[in-house]
Amino acid sequence: MLTRNVVVAESKRVDGSLLVEEPLDVEGYPKNPAGLKLEQVHVYVRHGERTPVRSRMADPPASIPELWQMCTVARRFRETVDSTATPGEPGAEGLWFKKGVETRDGRTAPNVCLLGDLTDTGKESTYKFGVALRKLYVEKLGFLPGTLQSENQAYFRSVDILPSLYSTNLSRTIESIEHIVHGLYPQTQCAADVIPSILVRNKVDENIISNILSCPQLGLLELQFAAAAAARWNPRLQSLDKELSKYINGKPIRVDGSPRTSGILDTVRSAAAHGLEVPDPFWDPEVINLIETAVSDEWFTIKSEEGRRLGMGRLLAEVSTKMQNKIEKAKADPLKILVYSTHDSALAALCNTFDVFDDKWPPFTSSVTFELFKKQSRPEWRSSLQILLGGLWKSHSEEEHYVRMRYKNKNMILPICAEDGKHLPGSPEFCTFSTFRQRVKELTPVNWTAECSPRT
Repeated sequence: MLTRNVVVAESKRVDGSLLVEEPLDVEGYPKNPAGLKLEQVHVYVRHGERTPVRSRMADPPASIPELWQMCTVARRFRETVDSTATPGEPGAEGLWFKKGVETRDGRTAPNVCLLGDLTDTGKESTYKFGVALRKLYVEKLGFLPGTLQSENQAYFRSVDILPSLYSTNLSRTIESIEHIVHGLYPQTQCAADVIPSILVRNKVDENIISNILSCPQLGLLELQFAAAAAARWNPRLQSLDKELSKYINGKPIRVDGSPRTSGILDTVRSAAAHGLEVPDPFWDPEVINLIETAVSDEWFTIKSEEGRRLGMGRLLAEVSTKMQNKIEKAKADPLKILVYSTHDSALAALCNTFDVFDDKWPPFTSSVTFELFKKQSRPEWRSSLQILLGGLWKSHSEEEHYVRMRYKNKNMILPICAEDGKHLPGSPEFCTFSTFRQRVKELTPVNWTAECSPRT
């Protein structure tokens, strides 16, 4: 055996301290004010449950498994070996193979996950997220068609992040979006000639996450934020040493320790998400809240304008541009929904950028959405006039459109839209598009390369 038998907890705790999944709540989705019509939706969802990104706390008394046999799905593949081969020749039909994991000492066992892998549980939860998207936007709201007739109606993208400790590609976001798409538009709900496309960018071009790989200045800022968090929180974390150090080989609990506090939280959260036994102290709300607050400060608290520009500015510029295209082109722009598979850091950064982050680690399959609405208080003949007038209508049309941000199934009231005239009267969660767009313009780097160059 590669590891001890996995012991599943009898029941998940319900105090909320380690509940780490956030399903999309279809029934709780709020009804829109009268006169508002949904025009476009941007969905950013964290990948599903995964294994820890490093092996920690495997020794007694924590005894959290080092190797997780939780990857039974999609371990067999058929790959095209030679597309130029003549039919009937070897390689023409592809090659069957199985994917396995080998330990450093050469041992193997079935269904073992790599570090950071999406598990069977994660595949199931992301599929359910896709099903929930379908129930909400197809069945409940009638916003999307029941059958995907054209790829132009939907846009699917996955992000693959290069952590500072690894140089290999990660697969958990790609697998997550595959399962989300299967839940939203399974093959039976796609027209015969339509195959949904999932787009992935090279790491140096990625903008769904704070890309320190292509922006050294952002990397320096994040190191400064992390150092400041360590100075703030390490003295407070000392109070946990007596109770928790025995689970990490007697080492102290520190933001910049070894293991880091973030690594400890990652391990216990991943274990809890899969029903594995977690030491009792980590179920204590006071303990876990202190750890989580320190980790959130280290990883996610970016309050400087420069950090926000370099982190999320380019992404939000794309959001604003796509919404602007929808406003100007109306039905001539068929794009209705954009679904991005991403990471906890992206959700936190989006919330931080608009000053609505709750300082909690974003759960698996939690999501941020930006929804564009059109006010329908004017006669329909004005839509034809809008087309005729073109640019003359542009400034007025922006005032008739609103953006709503949602996170963890809740409406976010953005501080930038708090003043009268910057939101829908009586509904502060609906920010005027002109206000939203102006803030995004302020956040958009003018010269990305220059701004990303380290300051001397």
